[in-house]
Amino acid sequence: MTQPARNTRGRDGMVTAEAALVLPLVALFSLALIWLLSVGIEQVRVVDAARDAARAVARGDDDPAAVQAALRTAGSDAEIVVRHGAGLVTVTVSARVSAPGWLLVPLPAVSVTSRATTEVEADVRGP
Repeated sequence: MTQPARNTRGRDGMVTAEAALVLPLVALFSLALIWLLSVGIEQVRVVDAARDAARAVARGDDDPAAVQAALRTAGSDAEIVVRHGAGLVTVTVSARVSAPGWLLVPLPAVSVTSRATTEVEADVRGP
């Protein structure tokens, strides 16, 4: 007994239409993940920079040396603020993250900030 022929002609076009809709969405999702990864990496860099600068001041380095340490970690375009008070030093590092140029998609710039506070060592403060 032979089976009746099925109409599969419409399914081939349906798969093509689904792929045409899904592939751009997958590409956009991938670009968004890459952008978020870039922001996350920059956030880690400013956290490390703030910690490095605060540690440098706490152990007796002057503010310009601490700022240079932070700039080495966070990048030359970062903004560093060093504040002293009550035996503590607080360093705030901010940087703007722009989308990588090779993404070819206009994504907004994001600002990331980190603050580190540490106690200045007793022998550094003086009597």
